[in-house]
This record gives sequence, structure tokens and C-alpha cells, in this order.
Amino acid sequence: MASKYASKLAESFNLSKYTIGFIVIAIISILPETFISINAAVQNVPAFGLATLFGSNISDLTLIFAILVAYSGHGIRIQSKILKNNVVYPIFLLVPIILGFDGNYTRLEGLTLIIIGAAFYYLAFKDGNHKSAIVDNPQNKSENTILFLLSMLVLLISSHFTVTSATALAYNLNISPILIGILIVGLGTTMPELLFSLKSVKKNDESLAIGDILGTVLADATIVVGLIAIINPFSFPQKIIYSTGIFMVVSSFLLFYFLNSQKYLSKKESFILFIFWLTYISIEIVLGT
Repeated sequence: MASKYASKLAESFNLSKYTIGFIVIAIISILPETFISINAAVQNVPAFGLATLFGSNISDLTLIFAILVAYSGHGIRIQSKILKNNVVYPIFLLVPIILGFDGNYTRLEGLTLIIIGAAFYYLAFKDGNHKSAIVDNPQNKSENTILFLLSMLVLLISSHFTVTSATALAYNLNISPILIGILIVGLGTTMPELLFSLKSVKKNDESLAIGDILGTVLADATIVVGLIAIINPFSFPQKIIYSTGIFMVVSSFLLFYFLNSQKYLSKKESFILFIFWLTYISIEIVLGT
């Protein structure tokens, strides 16, 4: 719901379709995991938030793309411009891994991550800020703003209960809350980008779907992790970096290798991404138990 009204609100302000897809929808898509991670930091379980973010990113870069290809029935094409604008994308995902290699994030490191993420979005906005020919309607602005704020309130409330319930479930099952964050909550928070991307693929607008997913992943790994560190500098089990973090970076390199090979993601390549995701899940379960 937040994605729907954010898109309408952006159109009311005459933002281009490029900007809506790559900036607005991507930012709104991260709201579930953002609120969950912030609540985790406030409730003194920031490692749960970090695990949720990294786990969500791996699912986005592998499983979600595999689902999109299966849904399309053929494959996904990507514009050369998008690849050109994101040529250093996997390198950006290395930054939170390097900063967190010692098993903690400081406020300074959090600020660094936010600046890096903001710089990426600024460049994307600068590249894609071309006005669209949408009529300005003040009534639509007010209505969409109110509905958007209400949807964010719902997300905020539900995120509090998600953290509380996930932590309680972990203790009841005698497993690590981090594993719950990686496998269950992290997968659940991919739903906004999945649903939006499925609609985009159905309308033959694959580039919009790809932009939403890539923007979401980068924001999670930089801006949201940075926010958690600023709110509550924290230490965490280093295996989050050694396993989940490394898988996140490798999955981004693998995805971009496939996308750059033919400017196209085939069924065979999407199947490899799916197998990669299953391998990651299996390793996390073994490490978590």
C-alpha cells in the first residue's frame, strides 16, 4: 500500500517514471525492513536487524529475480543505460562488509554508510530527473500524502510486533534470533519489491522492476545499516559478515555477470541464482543450529 501511494504522490509532483522507479519505489520498498531494523536497535537486538537486512538482500538478488524470470515465461531484458549507471554497484555492497569485518559498527561508520548510499541515490536522481507530462492535481497530492502517511504508520506498528514476535519465537524454539531474521523476516520483507516487480514485468517494464530491486538492496546495505549504527552502535557475531555478508556481495557480482553477458537474464541463469539461494539457506541453517 505504501508503494502504491508513494508512486501516485511522486506522479503528482511531476517526477519522471525513471525517478519513480529507481528512487521513490525503491526507498518505499525498504520501509518494512527499515522499521523492523530500527525497532530492533531500540529494543537492543540490532544484530537481528542486520541479519534481516542482509538476508533480505540475498533473497532480492537471487530468489526474486528467479521468480520474475519464471513469471515472465522467457527471460528479463535490461537496458544498457541501467548497466552503465550501475557498473560499480557490487563495489558499493562491499563497503558495509569491509566496515563490519571487525564485528561492530560505530556511529562514524554508520554515517559513512549513509553518505555513500545518499551519494548513489543522488547520482541516480541526477541521471533520471526528466519531467513527465502528468497533470498537477492539488487534491490528489493531499489525498495521496495522507494515505501514504497512514500506510507508514501501519508499517511502524507492525514492525514493532514483528521484532517482538520473532525474538519470542527464537527463544521458544531455542534458536538464534539472527537465524529468524535471516530466514523468515528477511524473506518476508522482500514482498513489496516482489509484488511491484511482478506488476512491472506484466506490463513489459522489466527495467523498472530491476531498478526497484537494485535500489532497495543498496539502500538496505548502506543507509539502513547506517541508521541502526547511529541509533545504537553495536557489536554482532562476525559470522553475519563471513557468511551472510559474503553471500550478499557474491550474489550481486553473479547477478551483474549474468546481466552484462547478454543484457538479458535467461531461464538457465535464473535457475543458477535459485540454486545459489538454496545453498545460502542451507549453510545458514547449518551455521545457525
